[in-house]
Amino acid sequence: MKLLEGKVAIVTGASRGIGEAIALKLAEQGANIAFTYVSSDEKAKALEEKLQAAGVKAKAYKSNAGVYAECEAMVNDTIKEFGTIDVCVNNAGISKDNLLLRMTSEQWDDVMNINLKSVFNMTKQVIKPMMKARKGSIINMSSIIGIRGNAGQSSYAASKAGIIGFTKSMAHELGSRNIRCNAIAPGFVETDMTDYLKDGEASKTYLQKIPLGRFGTAAEIADTTLYLASDMSSYVTGQVISVCGGLNI
Repeated sequence: MKLLEGKVAIVTGASRGIGEAIALKLAEQGANIAFTYVSSDEKAKALEEKLQAAGVKAKAYKSNAGVYAECEAMVNDTIKEFGTIDVCVNNAGISKDNLLLRMTSEQWDDVMNINLKSVFNMTKQVIKPMMKARKGSIINMSSIIGIRGNAGQSSYAASKAGIIGFTKSMAHELGSRNIRCNAIAPGFVETDMTDYLKDGEASKTYLQKIPLGRFGTAAEIADTTLYLASDMSSYVTGQVISVCGGLNI
């Protein structure tokens, strides 16, 4: 039997990179998938078809996780279409890196809305059906930068650190209803968002700091997400799992 047979999972920001890998991994293990995207209709359609080809129900929603009303509409429609929500992966995220001296308030707000407010927006909506069912798993995508900080990434670091505090608070609030809430803190993962880190001296500098000596893959983040989504982690809540090749030690 598949680990998520018949379960329903929401994945935000799933049309590319880590989000896409997560959606495919959960579907491979039997989960029906509702996912959000904001940019490419073409990529979203392609993922929807891949998921359906895996034998599960799938639906793409053009919905901005940073906008409360759009999250509310998306979750309501997911419940109508799929019947319930068992897993919510809050993956949507952006970076607008800059030194604080040069950062605009608009850049700061954009990162906070997409990375942090989106987690509030979605969690607020999905806990209603989860509390009714007295079960659920919420998985929030933080970052090693939210633990360590990094020059030029104050907004990104603050948003990802905020996710950790939110995750732990939700674990306290929701544990009595058998709803688990955990975070994943990826290190440097090969995606189109981090392409610029792979070239020249910058790449060598980062690799020297990673004990495993390589960048991670989206598939490795997806494997950890599967663990947290499934009953394999039934006694795990309020945790931050660093998938970073040892960068955090």
